[in-house]
Amino acid sequence: MKASASESDDDNERTDAAEEETEDEDNAFFDTRDFLSSSSFKSSASDLHRSSSSDDGGLYIAESEDDNDIDPSIRSAGLTFPYVKRRKKLPDPAETEKGISLWSMIKDNIGKDLTKVCLPVYFNEPLSSLQKCCEDMEYSYLIDRANEWGKKGNSLMRILNVAAFAVSGYSSTEGRICKPFNPLLGETYEADYPDKGLRFFSEKVSHHPMIVACHCEGTGWKFWGDSNLKSKFWGRSIQLDPVGILTLQFDDGEVFQWSKVTTSIYNLILGKLYCDHYGTMRIQGNRDYSCKLKFKEQSIIDRNPHQVHGVVQDKNGKTVATLFGKWDESMHYIIGDCSGMKKGSYSLSEACLLWKRSKPPKYPTRYNLTRFAITLNELTPGLKEKLPPTDSRLRPDQRYLENGEYEMANSEKLRLEQRQRQARNMQERGWKPRWFAKDKATDTYKYIGGYWEARERGNWELCPDIFGQVPAEQLE
Repeated sequence: MKASASESDDDNERTDAAEEETEDEDNAFFDTRDFLSSSSFKSSASDLHRSSSSDDGGLYIAESEDDNDIDPSIRSAGLTFPYVKRRKKLPDPAETEKGISLWSMIKDNIGKDLTKVCLPVYFNEPLSSLQKCCEDMEYSYLIDRANEWGKKGNSLMRILNVAAFAVSGYSSTEGRICKPFNPLLGETYEADYPDKGLRFFSEKVSHHPMIVACHCEGTGWKFWGDSNLKSKFWGRSIQLDPVGILTLQFDDGEVFQWSKVTTSIYNLILGKLYCDHYGTMRIQGNRDYSCKLKFKEQSIIDRNPHQVHGVVQDKNGKTVATLFGKWDESMHYIIGDCSGMKKGSYSLSEACLLWKRSKPPKYPTRYNLTRFAITLNELTPGLKEKLPPTDSRLRPDQRYLENGEYEMANSEKLRLEQRQRQARNMQERGWKPRWFAKDKATDTYKYIGGYWEARERGNWELCPDIFGQVPAEQLE
């Protein structure tokens, strides 16, 4: 998507992506720093329980309700899955990395579609966009809890946990200034995580526009969606507008749908790179409740950035619960309508913790990957033999980057980008994704099934070697 080349339009034009709010709604962002620093709301260190999937306490599951009141089945949701040993750090780099100025690479591309700009591997992180989609499942225990609450007949607590899940996916973006690899057409990624009780699968289903689709099955629920990022380059910043709908369906038939908010990356010329998320997210349910979450846009003088404030409403439009927090820290809720509350007028004792971000990894990376993200590109023993030739873990430039072999990574990235230039011709000649199909009624891609069955049989005959050399007939 093309944008104006004028840097002076930066501060004005990019606000178009965020929904205009009334003055009252803007005032609803009471100071979460003062609120969360108080010790009087219902959460404490003892309210955080370790997940069985994290032997060193990497993932914590929030407990905000009184232990005498909460049902044990809800308290244990996300805790009872088997332990699986996974890596806690990336390989040590084999070479010394050479720094490159981002501005020197993109200054000639102002006003152009950034999806067509080829950057050196230095600006990448060792994950693909397909794996990046899977990062949204880091706090999938919130969906497990939502499932249990619904089974107990508490629809309000279900949507509150769904809302916390929708916000939690942004927490991994803090400090992540490197871009994921753009997948090749037909590239796939699987994530079989019995320690989280889920199986995730994604595929690049279109090259122009670049669309990735995903499907995830958990315990009592399914999650799917497709995403197309439209980018605008304003000179000093990049604005990314996601296009696509995410769907969460529970086995009892309750469905929630929402779309992501706008993301911008700032200080491309001078200063420290940082990202922000802003706009309104609406979580629409098909039964009793819906939710509206406002991500506040960060200002230059903002002393408390990353705030999120929202409300849950019933079918009559009455506010029945209020949510607040920060997308990189935690989310809390209060039963009832708190929209008219000013600083100091709300009751801290009524606030309950829904979600808290996990600890950073013990072994930090240059890419600021979370503990969960560090595991996504891992080839665990015996896994390579089970994967199709299209899986992101087998992509050579990405693997070289992870290993710190930067020259080989750049060489392979260039080779694969040359190959990818044939993708548009492949689409025009009728290429179709292997595991997803476009639903004409909704204009979205949906999983057609068969991947895990093919994996069980070890039958990948219909999956091409997309990372190999380009067949001669495709170059004609």
